Amino acid sequence: MGLVDTVPHCKGRARLHGMRQLFPVTDQTPAAESAESVQSAEQTGPPGHPWTADPAADTEWSLDRLADAYAYPRTDGPWLRANMVSSLDGAGQHEGRSQPLSSDTDMRIFGTLRALADVVVVGAETVRLEGYRPARARAEFAERRKAAGQGPAPAIAVVTAGLDLDFSLPLFTSPLVPTLILTGAAADPDRVREAERAGAEVVVAGDGPGVEPRRAVRALADRGLPRMLTEGGPRLLGQFVAAEVLDELCLTVAPLLTAGDAQRIAGGPPVTVPQRFAPTSVLEDAGFLFTRYRRI
Repeated sequence: MGLVDTVPHCKGRARLHGMRQLFPVTDQTPAAESAESVQSAEQTGPPGHPWTADPAADTEWSLDRLADAYAYPRTDGPWLRANMVSSLDGAGQHEGRSQPLSSDTDMRIFGTLRALADVVVVGAETVRLEGYRPARARAEFAERRKAAGQGPAPAIAVVTAGLDLDFSLPLFTSPLVPTLILTGAAADPDRVREAERAGAEVVVAGDGPGVEPRRAVRALADRGLPRMLTEGGPRLLGQFVAAEVLDELCLTVAPLLTAGDAQRIAGGPPVTVPQRFAPTSVLEDAGFLFTRYRRI
C-alpha cells in the first residue's frame, strides 16, 4: 500500500475509540439483553439491518496495543509482510493512487507497521506515483525500537531495474538512515553512480538488470534487516507472491465501490497453484476491515 504517512500523530489521536476486534473472538455479546439495549442497538444499525450491541465496540486501541497486535513473530529467518488496501470490488487503487481508499485508522495502522519494520520495500513506480519520503522517527515507538535493537526509523528499499528515479528528492538526500536501491548486476552503471552520489546504498539482488525476489529478501536479511514490510505496488507484490517469499498479508478492505479497471493489489502472471493463507486477525472501524493473513 503505497501511502505516505502524513497523518498528524498528536496526543489527541493516540487512541482509537471505535475499533472492534472481530477475529479471533475475545469478547462475546451477552446472550440476554434488556429490551432497552436491543432497541438501542436496532436504532444504531443501518435501516432494515439492525445489529446487536457489542461491549467491545468502545474498547480503546492505543498505539502500544496496536504494536502488540501487529508484532513480528519470533522466527529464525526473515519475515516479509505486505500491507495493502482494496475496495470491495477488488481495486487496489483509485485514479492511480491508494490514498483515496484509505482512512484515518488505516493510516494509523500503516504508521504502526512501519514503526515495527527494519525496512520498507517498495517498487520504483510506487515511489514516483505516491511521492515517497523518508520514514521518520516516531517518539511513540522509540523505546520499542531500541529494545528490539532497531534504529530510529526503518530504511526504505526501492526495487528498480532502470533506476529511473529523481535522486534529488529527500528520500535519497536526507533520510534518517540511508535509502537502499535494490537492483540487478546489469543495471546502468551511470545511474548507479548517481544514486550513490545522492547518498543511497546500492544493493545488487539479481544477475540481470532486474531484481530477483528471493535474492532481495536474502540480501536485506544479510544486512541485519529481517523484519521486512512491502507496500507494493501491485507488480512488486505479484513478484513476491510468484517467488513464494511473502509470509504475511495485512489487507485493509475499504467499504467502497470504485468500478473501473483499476489494478488489483497483486499483478503479473498468475501462479501455477494458488497459495493458501490463513486469517490471524480481523479488526473493524467505521466499516473498514483490517485483516491479517499468514502463509500456511
